[in-house]
Amino acid sequence: MYNDEGIVMLQLYAQHITTMNNENITTIHEFDFNLICEFFLHLERQGPGSPEVTRKALSFIDNLTAKSLIADIGCGTGGQTMTLATHAPGNITGFDLFPEFINLFNANAAKLNLQDRVKGVVRSMDDLPFGDEELDLIWSEGAIYNIGFERGLNEWRKFLKTGGYIAVSESSWFTEKRPSEIENYCMPHFPEMDTISNKVAIIEKAGYIPVATFILPVTCWTDHYFTPMIKVQEMFLNQHKGNKAVEKFVELQRYDAEIYRKYNEFYGYVFYIGKKI
Repeated sequence: MYNDEGIVMLQLYAQHITTMNNENITTIHEFDFNLICEFFLHLERQGPGSPEVTRKALSFIDNLTAKSLIADIGCGTGGQTMTLATHAPGNITGFDLFPEFINLFNANAAKLNLQDRVKGVVRSMDDLPFGDEELDLIWSEGAIYNIGFERGLNEWRKFLKTGGYIAVSESSWFTEKRPSEIENYCMPHFPEMDTISNKVAIIEKAGYIPVATFILPVTCWTDHYFTPMIKVQEMFLNQHKGNKAVEKFVELQRYDAEIYRKYNEFYGYVFYIGKKI
């Protein structure tokens, strides 16, 4: 998440959103970071996903032990991290640039009595504190885009042991052709967005064996992301009555949900799991 370090978690939110009339492209990046952080602190997950999907991705990874070292890069408040820790052995370090997210991450770990092996750290994903071949697993749900899919695969590879795994979810096209409206909507903000087959080719080129790919179900967006967001949006509007930036922020989120419901047969998140060779 670090083409611009101030927006470390923004792809986790899948919130690259355009105005209702599409005349002027506006992204969430243009809003105050404190505003963004305040809003997403109220959500269990900062982007599409689900505990079931996290567990499914984990099912393709073997050889983890109590001594395994795992990094969750772009962890947010740790919704997926806690699921990971509950279903996998080893020690997990989550990284995010928003201190408020990391504070809540560590509080969530303590609530689940996971604090002895799950820790959140404020850190940039292009400045990770690991030595060569130190990690057994790198995890990143909806966040690798910020450093770049190909760049992340290449730069993080050195931290993995031979035979170690990388598991990331990434926005991808499901078809070679799609309506111009959705292409114009996505491409200015997701320049690396590509088809699944092309993403797999990048994984192979980076020195991994592709182990599994699967599309996240629509419910990861609707039930686990957009629907919980409705209550938070209303609360946010009430807390910031008359604040035009907040009104626009919520308006764009709602349009993001509308666009997804209209075009989800053409794009969405895909989980990619690779094994270092």
